[in-house]
Amino acid sequence: MGLVKENLDTQKLRGGYYTPKEIARFLSKWAITKETQKILEPSCGDGNFIEEAILRFKELGVDEKGLKGRIKGVELIEEEALKAKIRAKKLGVNSTTIVNSDFFHYLNSKKASRYDVVLGNPPFIRYQNFPEEHRELAISMMEKLGLKPNKMTNIWVPFLVISSSLLKSDGRLAMVIPAELFQVKYAAETRVFLSNFFDRITIITFKKLVFKNIQQEIVLMLCEKKIVKGKGIRVIECANLSELNNLNFKEINGSNVKPIDHTTEKWTKYFLSENEINLLKRLKNDKRIIPFSDILEVNVGLVTGRNEFFMMTESQVKEWNLKKYTIPVVSKSNQLKGITFSNEDFKENSKEDKSVYLFIPPNKDFEDLPKECQKYIKYGESIFFHTGYKCRIRKRWYITPSLWAPSGFALRQVGDYPKIVINETGVTSTDTVHRVRFKDNVDKQLAVISFFNSLSFAFSEVTGRSYGGGVLTFEPTEMADIRIPVLKKMSIDFEKIDQLIRNREIEKVLDIVDKELLIKQHKFSKEDTETLRRIWKKLSKRRHCRK
Repeated sequence: MGLVKENLDTQKLRGGYYTPKEIARFLSKWAITKETQKILEPSCGDGNFIEEAILRFKELGVDEKGLKGRIKGVELIEEEALKAKIRAKKLGVNSTTIVNSDFFHYLNSKKASRYDVVLGNPPFIRYQNFPEEHRELAISMMEKLGLKPNKMTNIWVPFLVISSSLLKSDGRLAMVIPAELFQVKYAAETRVFLSNFFDRITIITFKKLVFKNIQQEIVLMLCEKKIVKGKGIRVIECANLSELNNLNFKEINGSNVKPIDHTTEKWTKYFLSENEINLLKRLKNDKRIIPFSDILEVNVGLVTGRNEFFMMTESQVKEWNLKKYTIPVVSKSNQLKGITFSNEDFKENSKEDKSVYLFIPPNKDFEDLPKECQKYIKYGESIFFHTGYKCRIRKRWYITPSLWAPSGFALRQVGDYPKIVINETGVTSTDTVHRVRFKDNVDKQLAVISFFNSLSFAFSEVTGRSYGGGVLTFEPTEMADIRIPVLKKMSIDFEKIDQLIRNREIEKVLDIVDKELLIKQHKFSKEDTETLRRIWKKLSKRRHCRK
C-alpha cells in the first residue's frame, strides 16, 4: 500500500502509508525464489511492491519478455494505480499488470487465478471506514471460506485471508500486517485460519516503530504452505530496518520453530521461548490458580461522551460556581497512587488541580435548570460538545448515566504494571479506569495483595493488548481472564505493600508476595517463579521499547 496523502483524514480513510523500501525489497526477495512464479499484489498503491517484484525477477535473470503475465497488481485509487503503471512501464513491464479496481470486486468479476506468491501491505483502515459495499462482499467471500467475520472486522483481515486462499499448494505469502493480529478478539478466527492453512509462519517484528507518521506497530508475515520439515511458528525480532536487511535467509528458513496452537488464543506468547510457553500452558489449568473473574467483576467506567466538558478541575468548578452540581471522580490512572484510594487521595488530586469533578446537573429540562448549569451548558453547546455521538443519543445530552461507585478500580491502560485498587470512598471513575466489584465473602485486601505476584503479571502481558506506544490495554473480559493464585491467608502487611506501591518499588512487592504466596503457600518451585518474573519483564520491556 503506497502513498501518504497530505490530507491525513483521507490517508486514514484509505489506510495507505508508504511501505519503507527496505521492507518491500526484503519481502520480495524472500518470497520470489524462482523465475517462473506468478505474483499477486492485492493492494498495490503507487507500486512499491510491484517495482521490487520486477527488480527481484530481473535479479533472478528474467528478461522483459519473461516478465509478461508474471505480476498482477490491484489498486482501488485511480491516481495511485496510474503511478504504479508508470513505475512498471519504466522497468519494461506492460501497464496491464496493474488493475484499477476494488480487490474484492475484481476477484468476484472473474475466475480466480492461482498464484505462487502474494505480496503486499493491505489497507489499515478501521471497520467504521470500511465502505459498506466492499465490506459486504469481503465478508461474503470470507464466509465461503468457512469463516464467520463480524462487522467490527478491519479491512486488512479479509485482504490477508482471501489473498491466502488464492495461493497454489506450495505458495508463499509475504505481507505487512498490524501487530493487532496477535492480540485482538476480532482476529481470533484469522489466527486459527492461518495456523491451519500454512505449514510454517515466520513473524518478523521490530524493537522500534518503523512506519513514519503512525504509532501502530506492524509485523512482517512470512507464510509457507507446503514444507517438509520445520512446521510451526516463530518470531524473529529486529532492532531496525538495517538489521532486517542483514538477516540471513538461511537462518530464516532454519530452526527455532515452535509448535503452534490451532486455537483462538493470542499469539503474544510466541515472543517467548518454548519452555516459557509450556510453563504458561501448564499453569493455565493448574488447580492452584484461578481466573480473576472468580473473585471480582470488572466493568467499564462511566462514559461522559466529552471529558473536556464534563470533567472539571477544582479551579474550573470555582470559576463556574458549580460545586453543588459536581461529584468526585477518578478520571486517570495516575490518580491511583497506591492500592487503596482514600478521601485523602482524592483531596490530594484535587489540590493538584487534576480533573476530578464530574459536572452532573439535575436531570431536568434545560429551562428548569439552575442558572449556573444553564450557563455552562450553553458554553458547551457553543463549541458543539453536544454534537458528539454519545451525547447526541441521550435524552438530555448533559446527563451522564451509570454513576455507581465501585468497591475497587483496575487500570484499563497500563504503563509499568497492572494494578487493582480498593475504593475506600464513594467516588466513581470515567472509562479510562475500569470499575471493580469484589464478590461476596472475598477479603478485599487479601485479593489485592494476591494480585501483585509474578504469575499474575506474566499472564497479564499475554492477556492484554499492546499496539505500540508502550501501553498495555485491557478490556473488562481480558482483565477478568488474568490468572491469580487461589486466595490464602498470608502474613503480609497490607500497609507496607501500599506504601511500596506508592513509592513505585514494584520489584520489592513482587519479591515479598512471590516468596509468601507462590513459594510458601502454593509450593511453586523457585525456578518456575523466576521464569514467570522473566516472562513479565521480557514482554513488558518489549512493549516499552515502542513508546
